[in-house]
Amino acid sequence: MSDAGFHCFAPDWIGFGFSDKPQPGYGFDYTEKEFHEALDKLLDVLGVKSPFFLVVQGFLVGSYGLTWALKNKSKISKLAILNSPVTVSSPVPGLFQQLRIPLYGEFTCQNAVTAERFIEAGSPYVLKLEKADVYRLPYLASSGPGFALLEAARKINFRDIVSQIADGFASERWDKPILLAWGIADKYLPQAVAEEFQKGNPNAVKLKLIEGAGHMPQEDWPEKVVDALRVFF
Repeated sequence: MSDAGFHCFAPDWIGFGFSDKPQPGYGFDYTEKEFHEALDKLLDVLGVKSPFFLVVQGFLVGSYGLTWALKNKSKISKLAILNSPVTVSSPVPGLFQQLRIPLYGEFTCQNAVTAERFIEAGSPYVLKLEKADVYRLPYLASSGPGFALLEAARKINFRDIVSQIADGFASERWDKPILLAWGIADKYLPQAVAEEFQKGNPNAVKLKLIEGAGHMPQEDWPEKVVDALRVFF
């Protein structure tokens, strides 16, 4: 995207990747409100001027990116959504249900291969070793990433969040352009979810199906994702 002339920021959310992972109860509790506030602060520090293009993907903080967009409509000119839960019919993967189980969740979240296994389970491909290492490294470095994931998974109310998203982006409430770039081999979120979302606002939502890509099309087939984003933006 940068090579195409776009000025891009791709931050790791707090608690994920290589960003800070504060202990819950000590300044950050991994709630929707706090993730929204953190994004506001990041945009301010980076000097990102509105309106801008926003790209979101994923279940946890990807969903929070969408609810942030609903509360900050004036700051966005165009929105691109990669495979994310956008309808009330969107199924929730078993991992997030497992993390809610006392003790079992604490054990599961400290498994260093959890992130890569989750990605591979939603994809038709196996991650290359060098990519898997990037996802695995934070979990090997400390217990912080696991407990951040655990706290975020236990704080999110998926039923409420997807209701906000489905209602907020419906025709009568949202009129800015949306690209729904969807990996059709997603084993978590079927193509029907994308089609249902588009029907809720056919004038604003353009659906681009990405063949050969799964839940994370930006990992499975980045070239196709870049092409779709370049045309849309």
